[in-house]
Amino acid sequence: MLRWAIIFLVLALVAAVLGFAVLADLAATIAKIVFIVFLVLLVVAFFAGRRSAA
Repeated sequence: MLRWAIIFLVLALVAAVLGFAVLADLAATIAKIVFIVFLVLLVVAFFAGRRSAA
């Protein structure tokens, strides 16, 4: 999941450099959403792992 966030971030940067503002904005928004989902799943996995070990 983190890989997809990085891919969309790079896509946004390349699109911004080339002047495609709409595509850059869309890719940056997708990268933010995927990164937030990644963080939420990371926290859930962390707490689920701690609960089963105790």
